[in-house]
Amino acid sequence: MSLDAMEKQPTVETERFDLRPLRRSDLGLLEHYAGDERVARMTAAIPHPLPPGATEAFVNRATAPNRSEMVWAIDGTKADGPELMGVMSLKVMDRAQSELSYWVGPPFWNTGLASMAATALVTANPLANDTMFACVLQDNPASARVLVNCGFEYIGDAEAYCVARAAKVPTWTYINRLGS
Repeated sequence: MSLDAMEKQPTVETERFDLRPLRRSDLGLLEHYAGDERVARMTAAIPHPLPPGATEAFVNRATAPNRSEMVWAIDGTKADGPELMGVMSLKVMDRAQSELSYWVGPPFWNTGLASMAATALVTANPLANDTMFACVLQDNPASARVLVNCGFEYIGDAEAYCVARAAKVPTWTYINRLGS
């Protein structure tokens, strides 16, 4: 993945929302939703409670020119929704691969938003990947359904350290072979 491609992160448009690069104006809603224990406990990386400055550091990393991950806000303003309903990301790996991660704010759970956003990102394939991977915590079957809904296949069990839980947690790992 070239630095030039990372700097030109595209917006992915759908009828209901846009997946657009994060911006500093997202700090308030990011902190509001990521600071919710229910969200943090279903991700590996979000601590709870959210330390001061953590959200700003996240936005700075997500917008840095030398980043190794593209992060999109799920922006519902085109349908009179909030500027940020959740986050989707692709972490660059080697050999035309990336890892998909996401979360949505609790008001948007069970609305199909995560499945639509993940499908839009996989379909757009902005990193021109041959393969995408994703892991979900095993006590979050809704996230597993999101992955299956957008073409991912289960490939095995693993575990990840969950910062909010301060513990290793069993995960399910999924793959989507886009190049085949």
